[in-house]
Amino acid sequence: MNDKHSAVVDVGLFRKVMGSFATGVTVISTQAHGEVRGMTANAFMSGSLDPPLCVISVATRARLHPYLVEAGHFGVSILAKDQEKLSLHFSGRQVADLAPQFVRVGRTPLLAGACASIAAEIVAHYDCGDHSIFVGHIVHLEAFSRAPLVVHEGHYASLTYSQERAPEWVADFW
Repeated sequence: MNDKHSAVVDVGLFRKVMGSFATGVTVISTQAHGEVRGMTANAFMSGSLDPPLCVISVATRARLHPYLVEAGHFGVSILAKDQEKLSLHFSGRQVADLAPQFVRVGRTPLLAGACASIAAEIVAHYDCGDHSIFVGHIVHLEAFSRAPLVVHEGHYASLTYSQERAPEWVADFW
C-alpha cells in the first residue's frame, strides 16, 4: 500500500467524525434458506437514477453478510420516527414483546410501517476493507410520507423542517 494511504486513523475519532453526519436509519433485510434476516444500518445511499440503483455497505463479519451473498437480493426499510424499537431489535438488542411484521415484495421481506421501502436485486458486490459494498438494482419503491427516524452522534433525533425549501438545483441533481 502507498505510504500516503497508510496513515493511522484513531478508531474512536473515526467513529465520532462519521457519527457527526446526521443520517436516516434503515433495516436491511433478505431471505435465504427459508429464514428472514435483517440488520440495522445507516450505510445506505442512492447509486444511480438510470438504471435505478442503490448501495448498501455491510461488515463482512455481520451475520447478514453471507445471507446477502447467498440470496442475491435485499430490502431497505427506511424507518419512521416511531420505530426506534425496531432499530434496536435489528441491531442485536433484546426488545421485550416485539414481533416485527414484514410485507413481501416478491421474495424480499420489508418491514411494515416504514417511512419508505425498497426491494433490490444484487447486481454487484465489492470488497471495501472490513465491509462489502452491495449494489442493488431497484425493482420496487414505496414511500409512505411518514417522518423518518434519524441518528446523530449516537442518539436518535427528529427533524425540524425549515420554512425555506431546498434550492431547485438539489431536486434537479436527482
